[in-house]
Amino acid sequence: MTSEDSQQPVIDFLSDPANHGGASVKRIDTHIASVFLAGERALKIKRAVRFPFLDFSTLKARRMACEAEIAVNRAFAPSIYRRVLAITREINGYLALAGKGEPVEWAVEMRRFDESQTCDHLADAGRLNESLADALGRAVAAAHRAAPTVTNSHFTEALAEIIEQNEAELASEPSVSLQDLRALAAAALAALERVKPLLLARERAGLVRRCHGDLHLGNIVLIDAKPVLFDSIEFDDRIATGDVLYDLAFLLMDLIERGLHQAANIAFNRYLADTQRIHDLDALAALPLFMSTRAAIRAKVTAARLRQPGSQAELTHGPRDYAALAQKLLLPGKPRLVAIGGLSGTGKSLLARALAPRLHPLPGAVVLRSDVERKALLGAAETDKLPEAAYTKEATAKVYAVLAEKARRAVSAGHSVIVDAVFAKHGERAQIAKIEPDAFEGIFLTAELETRLARVTSRSGDPSDADAIVARKQEEFDLGNIKWPNLDASGTPEETLIRAEAMLEQP
Repeated sequence: MTSEDSQQPVIDFLSDPANHGGASVKRIDTHIASVFLAGERALKIKRAVRFPFLDFSTLKARRMACEAEIAVNRAFAPSIYRRVLAITREINGYLALAGKGEPVEWAVEMRRFDESQTCDHLADAGRLNESLADALGRAVAAAHRAAPTVTNSHFTEALAEIIEQNEAELASEPSVSLQDLRALAAAALAALERVKPLLLARERAGLVRRCHGDLHLGNIVLIDAKPVLFDSIEFDDRIATGDVLYDLAFLLMDLIERGLHQAANIAFNRYLADTQRIHDLDALAALPLFMSTRAAIRAKVTAARLRQPGSQAELTHGPRDYAALAQKLLLPGKPRLVAIGGLSGTGKSLLARALAPRLHPLPGAVVLRSDVERKALLGAAETDKLPEAAYTKEATAKVYAVLAEKARRAVSAGHSVIVDAVFAKHGERAQIAKIEPDAFEGIFLTAELETRLARVTSRSGDPSDADAIVARKQEEFDLGNIKWPNLDASGTPEETLIRAEAMLEQP
């Protein structure tokens, strides 16, 4: 079989309920595959297509792709991927699943899941909440920990080729300006040249890995209430191999494109908190390029799908939308360093989380929380209760030093940062303020003891160890001369956010 037309008998066969024990069949098409959902099983065939980035035009190539799909995806979703099945032509001339005749097509057999639970559908339904966004960051971090390191991958060269391919393949797309395409490619290649030494160093450090490669929301599904990554790139190891932040960038871009900036920021910060790789903060200099390239890839894939009959009605985001986002993501943004201080129970962490998506560049500010960093330094889980020895002056000084170093790295990489800590001492405040004076803004939250007590005693599953005893003891602190603007945080979180934004907007 060498063309999509020659696959029609197989498509008709797999579309017939009689070949699935009478179960109704739902067919889903992408630009490179057709999936047939019947009962508790899904069968996926590769379309006989050829693109610059893949060639499924021969039966042998499609079989190899099916086998590769099983191999690479079992690492991400062992409960979904089962085996490769032959679709055979029997002696009587009829087609059969795993028959004794000659194979005429190959299919990946998978356990069927509830397709309404893929994260793109959940997003469309307004159900991608903060908890799920946090879980997405955790899932990607876990996948990257398990991903095999690839040495001598020449990732920067591959990325340059992808940028050039994006331009070439979108050149014939009428909805996208050729002038804009050329400007985008030039800007992307210039950005790559700037961060190339950084990326080469990360590859030497083992941060180029065989990742998922196609990590958009449609390729993540909730199974037993947990995100499961599936449908990893199987047809080209080189496309699926890259810097781990390049893999994460696809998810972040997809959330941003859908206007889910809060979710993007939460997933982003959860990933950084889970991995605890301080050098990732340096690599934020490359994140705009990574997300822009992912948006351009999505633009060309969408353009390819639009050329397929019947796809127009399924797509709500066109090539022009993704190309415009690719340009936007490369625009430079001035980083800001915001320190949010205040005694326990004033609402620092709630404000930091709400404020972070509003700071440029996308996907919003890195949030550094003293409670989280203290636990990480001791190798404890975020919700573990620490002993008093973890709160000595020496231990606390080390926590603030880590906060300052991480903030310095992220701001130096061109990214905004919010540091969430008590900042009770003048030295702690001075230490964070001197990192980047031109970018620095401090806010000190205040609230009455009664309000603070109510808040700390109502916490559940929070990294803070502060309780009523700690909150009362803090009333005795000598805070010294606090030069940061004070913000009354005794109202609702929404009221505090509005006041904080007003403060930050002041010249």
